[in-house]
Amino acid sequence: MKKFLALALSCSLALTALAGCSGSGTGSGSGTPGSSAPESGDKVVTIGIFEPASGDNGAGGKQEVLGMKYAHDVQPTVEIGGETYQVELAIVDNQSSNDKAATAASELVSKGCSVVLGSYGSGVSIAGSDTFKNAGIPVIGVTCTNPQVTEGNTHYFRICFLDPFQGTVLANFAVDNFEAQTAYTLSKQGDDYSGGLCYYFKEAFEAKGGTVVAAEFPEGTSDFTSYVTAAKNAGADVFFAPVSTEAAALIIDNAAAQGLGMPIMAGDTWDSNVITGAAQGKDVEVYVTTFYQEGGNEDFDNGIKEWINADSTRLAENGGNDMIAAVSAMGYDAYFVALEALKNAGSTDPAAVNEALWDTTYTGVSGDIAFESTNGDAIRDVAYVKVANTETGAWDFVTVQKAS
Repeated sequence: MKKFLALALSCSLALTALAGCSGSGTGSGSGTPGSSAPESGDKVVTIGIFEPASGDNGAGGKQEVLGMKYAHDVQPTVEIGGETYQVELAIVDNQSSNDKAATAASELVSKGCSVVLGSYGSGVSIAGSDTFKNAGIPVIGVTCTNPQVTEGNTHYFRICFLDPFQGTVLANFAVDNFEAQTAYTLSKQGDDYSGGLCYYFKEAFEAKGGTVVAAEFPEGTSDFTSYVTAAKNAGADVFFAPVSTEAAALIIDNAAAQGLGMPIMAGDTWDSNVITGAAQGKDVEVYVTTFYQEGGNEDFDNGIKEWINADSTRLAENGGNDMIAAVSAMGYDAYFVALEALKNAGSTDPAAVNEALWDTTYTGVSGDIAFESTNGDAIRDVAYVKVANTETGAWDFVTVQKAS
């Protein structure tokens, strides 16, 4: 039924999509999606990248985009309908801002995108969704885990697991590994990702007989001393704070300074060398759930490390070292899923790509990728658990865990 609705929507929006995508991608000249570039005569297909390069999630967004750029370097062309197309990446910065998401999405619409990848951050994904919907352009979410991203629509897909699953995995891990009975949760006011993940963690933790003390902090908070104190006063066994990497580093500093005395836990957002760098040399325990563990695919690991180290800008965008973030692996996979959808569609028409995505499958470095037929969510049932090694400044693998 969902695919039927998607087809109907695709048909009704086809003219709108073609009109909305009549602008050019960067360096591709004018024309409809897949038009020939006037400089070379080559066929060009434009893949949009809707990601933050600034704001609270700028660090993670840059690492996600690095995976896409590396994938593009590995395979810059795609066969569509028997012809070879050069793939062009049109990149916009949504600034980690829900208020600016629609403007950034509109910029991609004007660039002639056949499909869009992103975003790091569920809030901006939700905020930009209707702009892509109205233009008839499909989007492949990479690490936006909130259920609302795809809920009730037929144009937004994603390749990552969802927060109900991730929250349950984290709650189970807290109980099974730390015998936690009381958890302190901290989210940012108005943030769909941290608020949603704390909600699902709370549901699962209370279902196992635990008690949750929940708190929120406002925009602009830089001192988390009071929240660390509150967690200690509550007698909590774990401190759960799936917030931005910017806030995470400050939380780790405050936790170490005050002797928090309990494990800090978070979701995929904290899987960053920003976090390991903040934890290094400090008396803290930091655990995260994520999508990929370095060492999972030797060819990918070696290739992207060499590529990152070959350019000082890439190295800076990866946080100053060549540690592989899971979001980079996911960005890499998302690019190739987009290529598969274009091949399956046999066309650069966004409506055809949208319809082809339902049946597109791909075996990536992060595992097998396929979409369920209700909301276009990925069929995923495992998460990796890592712990920050405070001596080496690296992530150590802990376990692969399922929600059950």
